[in-house]
Amino acid sequence: MRRLILFALMLMLQLSAMAQSRPKFDPARFEADLEQYVTTEAGLSAKEAAAFFPVYKEMRKKQRMLFMKMDKYRHVDFCDNKQCENAIRSLDEIDIQMKELQQRYHVKFMNILPASKVLKVIRAEERFHRRAFRKAAGAGHNGNKAKKVE
Repeated sequence: MRRLILFALMLMLQLSAMAQSRPKFDPARFEADLEQYVTTEAGLSAKEAAAFFPVYKEMRKKQRMLFMKMDKYRHVDFCDNKQCENAIRSLDEIDIQMKELQQRYHVKFMNILPASKVLKVIRAEERFHRRAFRKAAGAGHNGNKAKKVE
């Protein structure tokens, strides 16, 4: 009986430590970090950033809507070919909508910033997301690389 109580206590302590070791995702913090990273990496002035980021946030909001549409197709019955075909066609259409949205906003961005800075923004955003993903996966600590899943 004592062993069972001791085991339960140790399990609770372990679970508590695991819950505390990984901070919860904070969307506001993520957006602020993204803006700071992009501003620095693309070399945006305060004036350029003030003009650029409201339009950028508008694009991201529309992208999130498309991602939510894509999420509907995460759970498809692979035994139902008709359902799979519908999912493929729908996801392809959403991908096209996503790319068209990016094209429209890239034109808007180039009306605010020089093309060279827009390209720097695009690349900085990609790097930021890659780094954030690695960090969330646990690879950002002590230079460790994520393990390949085969």
